[in-house]
Amino acid sequence: MTTILFTGDSITDGNRYKRPDQAWDLNHQMGHSFAYIINGLLGSKYPEKDLHFINRGISGNKISDLYSRVEGDLNELKPDIVSILVGINDGPSEGRGFRPTAKAHYDAIYRMMLDTVRAVLPEVRFIFCEPFVCRCGKIGERYDEWRSCMEGYSQAVRRIAKDYNGIFVPLQEAFDEACEKKEVSYWCWDGIHPTENGHGLIARQWLKYVEETL
Repeated sequence: MTTILFTGDSITDGNRYKRPDQAWDLNHQMGHSFAYIINGLLGSKYPEKDLHFINRGISGNKISDLYSRVEGDLNELKPDIVSILVGINDGPSEGRGFRPTAKAHYDAIYRMMLDTVRAVLPEVRFIFCEPFVCRCGKIGERYDEWRSCMEGYSQAVRRIAKDYNGIFVPLQEAFDEACEKKEVSYWCWDGIHPTENGHGLIARQWLKYVEETL
């Protein structure tokens, strides 16, 4: 069996059931995000590979939150592959006076998280999804600021993917190109959260870069 664990914020979370007493309801454990789509497509395509999917995304999480959850959500579950998408909650939000997580801190905490996982799971493989943002909703009012911030995080994730021999899944360009074909609201409804179509776009990008390595 190969266990693939998805972790991140609300984009990954997809409103999945989280309480232990809800574990019996298998229709809602993966949530309704790109992780659910990937699970359905790969699980149905490769039943002989015995792929096992777990979603541990939590809405509102920043990179520091993911790091704080390493022991319970990663090391105890012992995944073979970890897919990570995090960064949008580290951006310049109103709740923090529009002060984003410093890019150097984002990079450093990200690496600390990976080192902590590797110390317990030396053979684990990482998939790094690029943080992205779209020009709509409240994000649109400060889009240039948000875009600059996400590009800084993206550069960090690209470097990290190379340093940790992982797979980088580019998402910002994919959304930019998609928004040229169809209005932004078709793909993302508030600048942060994808629509069903946006989640499908993420899933397609993920499969494009990851599927052949499984």
